[in-house]
Amino acid sequence: MAQPPQPSPQQGPPPPARQQPTPSRNNSIVSPNVAGGSGPGGGGMGPPSMTGHAPVPQHAQPHPSGNNNAAAAAASNSPQNLNQIVLEYLSKKGYSRTEAILRKESLNIDANGSPIVSSIMDMGGKRFKIAFETALRWVDNSLEIYKPELQRLLWPLFVYCFLTCMSDYYPEDGQAFFRSFRQMFEAEHEDDVRALSSVYLPEHVQDNKVAKLYQENRYRLSISEMAYRLLIGFLESQNAEGGQIILDVIQSRMDLRSVDRAASGTERSLTKMLTYRDGQIDAPAEDEGIPGHNPGSANLSQNAPAVLSKLSLGPLPMETDLLEDVKAELADLDAAEPPAAGQTSLTEEFEQRIKKEPLDDVPSRDNLPFPPSTARDVAMEVQKIKENRDRFRIEGRTGGVGPGVSVTMFTLHNTFDSVNCIEFSGDNSLLAIGTAESYIRLWTLDNQALSSPTDPVDFQPSSSRRLIGHSGPVYALSFSPSIALSDERPTTNGTANGTHASAKNDSRPRFLLSGSADTTIRLWSLQTYTNLVVYRSHSSPVWDVRFSPQGHYFASASADRTARVWCTSSPSPLRLLVGHDSDADCLAWHPNCSYVFTGSSSPDRTVRMWEVVRGTCVRIFTGHTGNITSIACAPNGHTVASADDRGEICVWSIAAGRLVKRMRGHGRGGIWSLDWSVESSVLSSGGADGTVRIWDMRSDLNSITTGKNVAASGEAAAATAAGAKTEAGAAAAITAPTTATSTTGAVKGKSKKDVVVTPDQISAFPTKKSPVYKVRFTEMNLVMAAGAYLP
Repeated sequence: MAQPPQPSPQQGPPPPARQQPTPSRNNSIVSPNVAGGSGPGGGGMGPPSMTGHAPVPQHAQPHPSGNNNAAAAAASNSPQNLNQIVLEYLSKKGYSRTEAILRKESLNIDANGSPIVSSIMDMGGKRFKIAFETALRWVDNSLEIYKPELQRLLWPLFVYCFLTCMSDYYPEDGQAFFRSFRQMFEAEHEDDVRALSSVYLPEHVQDNKVAKLYQENRYRLSISEMAYRLLIGFLESQNAEGGQIILDVIQSRMDLRSVDRAASGTERSLTKMLTYRDGQIDAPAEDEGIPGHNPGSANLSQNAPAVLSKLSLGPLPMETDLLEDVKAELADLDAAEPPAAGQTSLTEEFEQRIKKEPLDDVPSRDNLPFPPSTARDVAMEVQKIKENRDRFRIEGRTGGVGPGVSVTMFTLHNTFDSVNCIEFSGDNSLLAIGTAESYIRLWTLDNQALSSPTDPVDFQPSSSRRLIGHSGPVYALSFSPSIALSDERPTTNGTANGTHASAKNDSRPRFLLSGSADTTIRLWSLQTYTNLVVYRSHSSPVWDVRFSPQGHYFASASADRTARVWCTSSPSPLRLLVGHDSDADCLAWHPNCSYVFTGSSSPDRTVRMWEVVRGTCVRIFTGHTGNITSIACAPNGHTVASADDRGEICVWSIAAGRLVKRMRGHGRGGIWSLDWSVESSVLSSGGADGTVRIWDMRSDLNSITTGKNVAASGEAAAATAAGAKTEAGAAAAITAPTTATSTTGAVKGKSKKDVVVTPDQISAFPTKKSPVYKVRFTEMNLVMAAGAYLP
């Protein structure tokens, strides 16, 4: 056998400092070319030496017999003997620290001298991938009731595991980890994933803006107490599979809080979203993330003032003359038709409403002047009081069962996907659609012919009319305020009021606004069905247009990144609302007409609140991950809801400027319409997934009064839908009664991983193949919805 080349005779043994053994280098401990004999401890081998020059310890002299057989060589080459000799050598030379390290590392060497990985902590950067996969498998296999909130843990764990791996100088393992799991989060955290994808070296962690933001702040997240216990118990039991790594990330990088969301009576009841911590109300679980980075805050900048501007969120006061006229009219109605047993009178109902209004939180009528009130205004206010008294009350849940809200669905057929928007009139008598063919189509919902005094003598009126004038697709419609009056209103002398017939006709909507891709807004007369005014100011398509709750004023939102406030009597805008970084896609009015809300698309994705009088932005709400598609302000004036094209609904506290809750349940494609119940306790939504969903806005079950138990179970039956006549002359089909899905179910045809339903959902009403363009709560708390059948 050929011998390996020997070193030069002048070369001495390596210095002791270079003899420190490492588990990854076997030849630092064992030398196959040196024969040894027996010694203390069963025959040990000295450090590697060179022939003729290596000092040989006395206890390592060759055996006198000279028998150097294979068994003795194998015994002398054992790593244990070699390590013992090296330890004695290091001890003589005084290398105490090196000796301690060698003793520790020697425990992880097998019989062949290869290192033994006894812990996941010794696997370098690969340990983060193993730990994350362990947590991911557990979350995927967890109970459905806890899975939605546990899945919110995965994003911060992914970010911090990646950043820690890079910071610990494992760039290749970190990049492999990032590539393996980034696809899971690209849909919801598109911007952050794109920013973190440029982190290739440890130095990039401090240079990257998003990485630095996560490194310097704790990710705030709240989960229910039971889910928190299950999580901690699992991680402690999986210490060898990476549980300790996940625990370290949670303790050092996250602000994870367990929130008591105890159910009331049944697991389907609304969970309690608030809890008291250190004497203060804790923020809701859905207000998660890094402070200042999509936290649901009213301020974009961290340097913004801590004190927000004071707002006047109370209802708009009535004119003195209008107030007295309404009281007199209500007294006449009470005298002619006394209330039933247990029912309050109209006068008492009106006085209770006045008493509930705050005195120091109301805007002044002088700031935003309106025309003097008329007899029509008196009739409308009286009808509102009557409907408010006789409405279907939605005040909360009874025994964990949500209120049985009914939905009437109007389905348009043979539209060939040309419908851009649908709108109901306030008196529920008209339905209008805006089409891609640049015209508007009106239908009557009370079987009345749509006639006009200007019609020719031989004109045959029908239940629909077409309004032509725009030169581009019509994207938005809005009826002027109106309300349906009762058929009969007796007076004190028992005879029918002679002026009621004219008042009823006068209460129908007078005008219709439309916004188009031709950059104009048009005002249409609903008496002559002609175009009255063309408003020109926008330089891009008008995405949305809305009448104010009191009429006379309206607002528009456009692709030119601005919103504008108009008066129907002026062809020029009164206020220009500038601040969005992208298209202003949708808008909504505050009930007191003093503020306007606008929502924007990517990359802005903010909801802004504007003061109409000064034209300034008073609130900026951030937190949406998609393009904002719909906004609705609650009738109480203190809460606003916004929805996006990712199927999420965010509910905001206006005064605090903070996110109250985030609700999920709709599929992808967008939520196109939102509306509130009269009590501001229930929200309805409809969108591209073909469902109408009802959401409970009560966040604390203890504050919910016992309401009328209408439904005997958690599922409410939808009302039969009315039909709308199509342009082709075919009647719209009436959908059959549909059973609402349960509060924890998903839309039929979609997997549970595709649609995650939060506990706030009361019920869901699916259509067959009809995207829902519009949902609306009437004054009687019934839901009207409309959509177009798209096979």
